[in-house]
Amino acid sequence: MSGIETLEGAVVVVTGASAGVGRAAAVEFGRAGARVALLARGEAGLEAAAEEVRAAGGKAITVPVDVADADAVETAAERVVTEWGRIDVWVNCAFSSVFAELGRISPDEFRRTTEVSYLGFVYGTMAALRRMRPAGRGTIVQIGSALAYRGIPLQSAYCGAKHAIVGFTESVRTELLHDHSDVAITMVHLPAMNTPQFRWLLSRLPQQAQPVPPIYQPEVAARTIVRAAVRPRRAYWVGISTVQTIIGNRLIPGLLDHYLGKTGYASQQTDEARPADQPVNLWEPADQSVDHGTHGPFGDRSKASSVQAWSSRNRRALGAVGAALAGVVFVAVNVQTLRTRNRRL
Repeated sequence: MSGIETLEGAVVVVTGASAGVGRAAAVEFGRAGARVALLARGEAGLEAAAEEVRAAGGKAITVPVDVADADAVETAAERVVTEWGRIDVWVNCAFSSVFAELGRISPDEFRRTTEVSYLGFVYGTMAALRRMRPAGRGTIVQIGSALAYRGIPLQSAYCGAKHAIVGFTESVRTELLHDHSDVAITMVHLPAMNTPQFRWLLSRLPQQAQPVPPIYQPEVAARTIVRAAVRPRRAYWVGISTVQTIIGNRLIPGLLDHYLGKTGYASQQTDEARPADQPVNLWEPADQSVDHGTHGPFGDRSKASSVQAWSSRNRRALGAVGAALAGVVFVAVNVQTLRTRNRRL
């Protein structure tokens, strides 16, 4: 797959940029010298995120938008082009969801989750392709999840949307390949992340929701997202738990069904009771007037790095090192063999 040559001066659009992984990615793009358009609903979160992008060395504009509105997404993309002339990278990251058993989710709530978390990706991809195809270049980065391959209890709406994104992205990729396009589309599948979502998603759980450990800080994902924009490939997996989940589901899906049915409820809840007045961002942004930042409340239990993610980003270099080491071993073995033969002679 083709990527872009450099992020210095590149025009990057990030949806869901007011908090969590989207915000961390926007700042990381800023650190690389990009011009970043931040798309989300919450204006307080957007403005704070834009200041962080500028402080990191990038340029930023904020575009309040609900990604479930196709016309609004198109208008947002046009504003970016009017401001900066083009779009080089589009990162689809916005989502919402409901923590509840399916029987406790209303059809409207499920529909709204799907519109934001799946159709928002579709509309973003459409808007990006309308501008990248004529230019003959660009990268679209879809933020996926280990849960795009392995559904878990209490998150049917979210898991359904993430599964759908995989199928949608594969279809788009084959169309680009058919057309011999230099536009690239890639996925970055994430593990549990320490983001504010667990304090503002609609929840009907008795206890406070939490990510299933191990938990990673959003910056771990951000570094791979930036790498994917420049060096796109079919997919990146972030975190050893993502690798274990995806491969495990390929090998023992039935066993995982029973395991998650037994453990999946408790592992997604803390011992803390859920506050009755917890904000809900399904219909309205939770960071419209209050900035919730990039991180959630699980920092003391979150990993700030991942050896697996680093290895995934640098697998070419590791391959070269491995080949070099293999060569050294080969030479050493042959030298020792020659020495042994000479002694015998």
